[in-house]
Amino acid sequence: MSRSNFAVAWRRAAAAFGLVLAGGCSGLLPAPTPPPSLYALDGTHVASPSNAAAGSAGAAPTLVVNPTRAAPGFDSRHIVYVRAAHQLEHFAHSEWVDTPARMLAPLIVAAVQGSDSFRAVGLTASGVAADLRLDTELLQLQQEFNGGPSRVRFTMRAYVLDGANRRVLAWREFDATVASASDDPYGGVVAANRAVQDVMAELASFCAQTARSWKPPN
Repeated sequence: MSRSNFAVAWRRAAAAFGLVLAGGCSGLLPAPTPPPSLYALDGTHVASPSNAAAGSAGAAPTLVVNPTRAAPGFDSRHIVYVRAAHQLEHFAHSEWVDTPARMLAPLIVAAVQGSDSFRAVGLTASGVAADLRLDTELLQLQQEFNGGPSRVRFTMRAYVLDGANRRVLAWREFDATVASASDDPYGGVVAANRAVQDVMAELASFCAQTARSWKPPN
């Protein structure tokens, strides 16, 4: 074999060996992790309370909704589930599109606005003057697996404060539990939305009742 033919044969053998080596290494690499499925609290229509508005539109108070706080363990995008008391776990491949607390804020505004008991309702950054303020805290939003079909529990605490001196005028804790149609993240998300809708309707009635008892300053 001539020197030139030997060089050509060596290059071909080296290339073939490289392909085999690359194929073998690729089999050792971990498979890429698929992106998580993302879910939202979507603000499906909440029926307005049947109560009459608080006086005339000019006399009704304005309400500013402060950002919702979240209890420890519920302040991330993780979708939480519980199999044992006091132990919070997260689904590996499913997440909320945003933190539940941030998703709740516009739903609260829409629900309270629908009560027709306020002259204006807005978030803190909206520029609405505050006769009253609404503070809310997310205490629980979890899918519970405790034997039998799973269910979702949503618990929230709300305070209505005087806008001038921040004195608490009324407070209430809301709790809703909804059975999941399936024992998986999607079933839990659907149940979570129903639970949130139930609480939003109760919250709107609570705020409307507080508005009716509000008296403008002299």
